[in-house]
Amino acid sequence: MLFLRGMNIPLSQNELLILKRISLAVNDLQMEAYLVGGFVRDKILGRPTKDIDIVTLGDGIELAHRAAREFKPVPQVSFFKNFGTAQIKVPDQEASPENPTSIEIEFVGARKESYNTNSRNPIVSPGTLSDDQHRRDFTINAMAIRLDGDAFGTLVDPFDGVGDLQRKIIKTPMQPEETFSDDPLRMMRAIRFAAQLGFNIEKETFEAIQKMAHRISIVSGERIADELNKIVLSPKPSIGFDLLRQSGLLQIIFPQMVALAGAEYIDGKGHKDNFTHTLQVLDNISEHTSDLWLRWAAILHDIGKPPTKKFENGHGWTFHGHEVVGGRMVPKIFAQLKLPQNEKMKFVRKLVELHLRPISLSKEDITDSAIRRLIFDAGEDLESLFMLCKADITSKNKEKVRRYLANFELVMEKCAIVEEKDHIRNWQPPVTGEMIMEYFSLPPCRMVGDIKNAIREAILDGIIPNEYDAAFDFMIQKGMELGVTKPA
Repeated sequence: MLFLRGMNIPLSQNELLILKRISLAVNDLQMEAYLVGGFVRDKILGRPTKDIDIVTLGDGIELAHRAAREFKPVPQVSFFKNFGTAQIKVPDQEASPENPTSIEIEFVGARKESYNTNSRNPIVSPGTLSDDQHRRDFTINAMAIRLDGDAFGTLVDPFDGVGDLQRKIIKTPMQPEETFSDDPLRMMRAIRFAAQLGFNIEKETFEAIQKMAHRISIVSGERIADELNKIVLSPKPSIGFDLLRQSGLLQIIFPQMVALAGAEYIDGKGHKDNFTHTLQVLDNISEHTSDLWLRWAAILHDIGKPPTKKFENGHGWTFHGHEVVGGRMVPKIFAQLKLPQNEKMKFVRKLVELHLRPISLSKEDITDSAIRRLIFDAGEDLESLFMLCKADITSKNKEKVRRYLANFELVMEKCAIVEEKDHIRNWQPPVTGEMIMEYFSLPPCRMVGDIKNAIREAILDGIIPNEYDAAFDFMIQKGMELGVTKPA
């Protein structure tokens, strides 16, 4: 580890070499340039990062082209003339040969920004380093390290970002109302950093978010989704979602989740706060996986409870069919949040629809038929389903949790035994629709589907073994029952 001066900022040998090469280009062009933003923050915190941002008091595109020549082989320069930005990618010399990675270096000229009320797109003009630091979102992102001349390695920290890192505080360099009015997405970024870093949002800053939450409506759904996913992927996502709700942002961007909050009582009978429960499930599953879509399944597993909530006299609160209703809600929520409408969405929907099945099996005598159906329906996502179901056990009663987990282990063991014996996962019946049509000389029709489904159900119910001969004989029998016979 090597250190820059001004304060101890640990850099690897490769990182320092990259900055030295950029410094050569800066000095050759007689520019003033700074390392800024998240790289400085993360290095002070000791967090890994692969992105380097350079601000220069000059032409960022010109500096990028000159800096590229300091690397061998010379990287391609991607630049955007209208925005005055450029980027190069250089190999990370400290990455393993089996998993090569790149370090992205972005160059931009120092600038100041102004905004129209109804747009988060800035009006940009050339500025000083001070202008550039004032336009930053938070003090911990407004630090800069000088890269030119004898001042190389000097920390410039006008808003005491280092102190806020030490105090674990998120605050804006300017008045928070001004910072959030300029770019309302910064409100979500504040919450995202609080969740990622385990920091607190300064009181005045958070009050400004609450006051200005409505401004998030001018931000594109795609940008909101990007920040939301970063919150979902944070070490303890409940921190971010709790702050989103307290701030009023969640009510605007994801009202279906807010509808989970609260517990209602009638005749002394109440139900748990499903918002709090959902956050517990999300945190539980996040301890075991960084899979974004499995975490989304945890967020949405009970989303169908508010529309299915009903009080039944003598019984209490019920949420019958909430897994089915929740599954139907998943595509609409994904579209609303600008999340992908693809296999990821189908995966989340499947887990929402199936999340009660393993738990219900753990409460009754387990039949091979029920296990076969679970394995068949879950397919390659069975382990993900089990992970979600285990995370869903959130009772404060430790004995109840122990009993549930023990029963759940029996379900998983039974699944392993049945799968070893019957090979049902990702399985297709040994008799195909084409075979049925050929044997009975049938065109594509409903009858073919009825026979094929009957074969599948017979195998899943254990009436016949999962073998070709047994399935073929059953096909003939079922055809006869339906009045279909092989032509003479």
